[in-house]
Amino acid sequence: MGFCMGVRRAVDMAWATLNRGTGGRIYSMGPLIHNPQVLEKLKRAGLTDLEEEAVSGSVPGDLNGSVVIIRAHGISPECEEDLLSRGASLADATCPKVKAGQLKARALAEYARTIFLAGEKDHAEVAGIRAYAVSAGRGPAGGGTECFVISGAEEAREQAERLFRKAPHAKTALLGQTTMPEDIYLSIAGEIRRYYPNLTIVDSLCRSAPQKAMQELCGKTDALIVAGGRSSANTRRLLGIAQELGKPAWLVETAAELPPEIARYPVVGLSAGASTPDEIIDGIENALLKL
Repeated sequence: MGFCMGVRRAVDMAWATLNRGTGGRIYSMGPLIHNPQVLEKLKRAGLTDLEEEAVSGSVPGDLNGSVVIIRAHGISPECEEDLLSRGASLADATCPKVKAGQLKARALAEYARTIFLAGEKDHAEVAGIRAYAVSAGRGPAGGGTECFVISGAEEAREQAERLFRKAPHAKTALLGQTTMPEDIYLSIAGEIRRYYPNLTIVDSLCRSAPQKAMQELCGKTDALIVAGGRSSANTRRLLGIAQELGKPAWLVETAAELPPEIARYPVVGLSAGASTPDEIIDGIENALLKL
């Protein structure tokens, strides 16, 4: 399976920038993708995580001559403006689907809509999209837009009910984190529509082939291995699909992490997250075949 298009684009952009050289330092704004093995290779080649530098207190105030690669999950407009004001050149590796969600959030906010954003509250992609909505809502064309982050149907119902009590005629819209499962997204939409029938629903999901493949694999296998980084929302969701369908399943980052008990199962399926490189998948597959 390997990298999805947006992730591959970010990694290719980073390698191209590193190989070309700039005369200055090359940074990423946070982890470029959610795969520790790929991030370690990029770090050894000279890519520095600007957020890690900030935590350690060693980040320079002046970024003149430096290139900052914007991660696949995107960043807020305020963060982008700050980097430019400090003299950095930007290489925007934001996934095109994520960028579309950011721009849509901005457009909706300019019409003073109340936005429901379906996703993980602490995820970088969600934080960036929300920042686009809120910052646009403060502008001359905006009306102080609110953007509520919600993770499931019950939370959506509670938030929509609270909003309805104070603003029954609010103009509302729903956006989703690109990796949000479609069934959860539609259930969230259904709950909000109980209070706001004219809810605008934005098709912002990335309909992941690995998620569909995982559902098919569960019907054909005795156990599942999910290859990918533990910090990846996409990878964790694949693991969750297998577990919800009652299959024994493990998340591993490398072949060395394969559990010994996997050898007990006659048929084992292998799936991978969007940020998992081909060489990692191949190594895990070869180790499974030996078992």
